[in-house]
Amino acid sequence: MANDRSDPAGRGKYAALLDPELWDYIDKVNSWYPPEIVAAPIAEQRAVYDKMCVAFHQGHPEGVATGDGLVATAAHAVPVRRYRMAAKAASAIVVYYHGGGFVLGDLDSHDDICAEICAGTGFEVVSADYRLAPEHLHPASFDDALAVFEWVAATSKLPIVLCGESAGGNLASAVAQTTRHHPRHAIGQVLIYPSLGGDETGRSYIEHAEAPLLTLADIDFYRRVRSAPGQSPDDPTFSPLRDRDFSGLPPTVIVTAECDPLSSDGENYRDRILAAGGRAWWREEPRLVHSFLRARPMVPRSAEAFARIIGDIARLGAGDEALISPQVGEMAGRPEGARRIATLRLPNIQFL
Repeated sequence: MANDRSDPAGRGKYAALLDPELWDYIDKVNSWYPPEIVAAPIAEQRAVYDKMCVAFHQGHPEGVATGDGLVATAAHAVPVRRYRMAAKAASAIVVYYHGGGFVLGDLDSHDDICAEICAGTGFEVVSADYRLAPEHLHPASFDDALAVFEWVAATSKLPIVLCGESAGGNLASAVAQTTRHHPRHAIGQVLIYPSLGGDETGRSYIEHAEAPLLTLADIDFYRRVRSAPGQSPDDPTFSPLRDRDFSGLPPTVIVTAECDPLSSDGENYRDRILAAGGRAWWREEPRLVHSFLRARPMVPRSAEAFARIIGDIARLGAGDEALISPQVGEMAGRPEGARRIATLRLPNIQFL
């Protein structure tokens, strides 16, 4: 988490840029999970983070049924949670990977977000509880993410949409790239402020190196903490933007926050897919910060952004030819945004 303070004098250029209700959210996060906790033992960090997630939990929408299970692998079992609408047959299935910097989070930390995606789309959702660092270094989290995808592909005939938030966006994109030629490859992916291993000299890394709730120093910490000895930054399962081939990927929606050092990762990933002849859409939500999904009960901008994300997931899963949600704020006010919009039309999908 970032080292910003609740004192308005310490908010710098973000004092006026961010809405008061978003500052209320940032202050609430920092009251639960203060920046200095990064120096605490990992077990303590997780305990505090879990309590914060409970405090922010919004419950489940009416009609959402859940069940927990295990996906067996050769070495261990990966916990999963499945969400279904009790009175409606699903037409697609979402594989969801939670955020938390590869260090934090589990099936409970993003439980309400998954339930709301289920209710908003009518799709089944499978949430994966992948192994965390530093106990389990790369590629442990990726291996678990891939195992859950392969299990869903083998046990469900529904079209698959990959979705991930922050660290989970990294996993979703790595899985999409690894399984692009799989007989049951994903028909779409939605990446929410993903960490894709981008160049730290990029636009947003410089402009928002000290952004609230995620700084450049935080990103460096999370990259180091999951790295095995001799870890290559060019490994695309570690840094998806380092891949050399972006062809054959499913239609992709990347949603980032304006005030987030990771935003350029989303822009660059979109550009790589388009350059390889694929279909992709990057939307930078203005005047929002990393982790804005959790702010949706308090911050209208966040609630509106989440509604657009749910719409994007629904369109990708349905395989209709509707346009993905229009770009918001033309790259948060930058005029080049209007020139770089790429129309994303989705193929007709034959449900298997």
